[in-house]
Amino acid sequence: MSNFITLLLKRSSKLLMNRWLILFLITFGLVGLGKPVSAKTPNSAPPQLKTMLTQIDAAASKGDVKGVMQFYSPVFTHGDGLNRQTMEQALSKFWKRYPKLRYSTRLKSWKSEGNSIIAETITKISGLPSSNKDKLALKATIVSRQRLTGNKITRQEILSERTEITSGIKPPQVDIKLPKQVKVGQSYNFDAIVQEPLGDDYLLGKAMEEPIQAVKYLNPSKVELELLKAGGLFKVGRAPSNPGDQWISAVVMRGNGMTMVTQRLRVVR
Repeated sequence: MSNFITLLLKRSSKLLMNRWLILFLITFGLVGLGKPVSAKTPNSAPPQLKTMLTQIDAAASKGDVKGVMQFYSPVFTHGDGLNRQTMEQALSKFWKRYPKLRYSTRLKSWKSEGNSIIAETITKISGLPSSNKDKLALKATIVSRQRLTGNKITRQEILSERTEITSGIKPPQVDIKLPKQVKVGQSYNFDAIVQEPLGDDYLLGKAMEEPIQAVKYLNPSKVELELLKAGGLFKVGRAPSNPGDQWISAVVMRGNGMTMVTQRLRVVR
């Protein structure tokens, strides 16, 4: 049995925290809307806006990087520090890793602000298990806010996100308990609880917290898993002394599968 544990630990040393996941933030462009309007409900949005949502989802679902990036301004900025070039690079890497994803974006709210439009969207991404030996599957929900000027997205911020990747024949079902927002310096609980009985299985896992930085999108962190004594991860974290967003992640592996969940934690004053 000790040899089996050693084998699992060796496998886990190669695991990467895929920060390309967070680039599920694909949303939409805007063209030809005419004069700005002040309506805020999705039903009152211009038809061109709704059409563009569909076009962007279609391009993203095909992994068409150029087709998506044509809607982003050359001076595009992102709340996580990305620019147009680094976002395009990260998307290319991500879609090579996960080539069969389906994107579905819903307009949550919108308003006019000067010659720009501010729109909040909810994007859901799903990917069925791959046919290779890893059987990778993925699902995510992203809430984001965009500023659109003319026919280009000039600014984007992620308001909330949750991503989950599974692999193997029977990945563990993991229930995550984490607040959406904490104050600077505040302690918080982060639990990742495995729902199924373990039986005789051994469980490996790791909890991670990282400040969100542009470099993490292109250079994912390595994870060294540890043997867990209980049916999950139970951690107490402390928010940093400065405001900003954090990625809080849990990786749980058992003999026939692995689950990784990442959520965004907002740190405010």
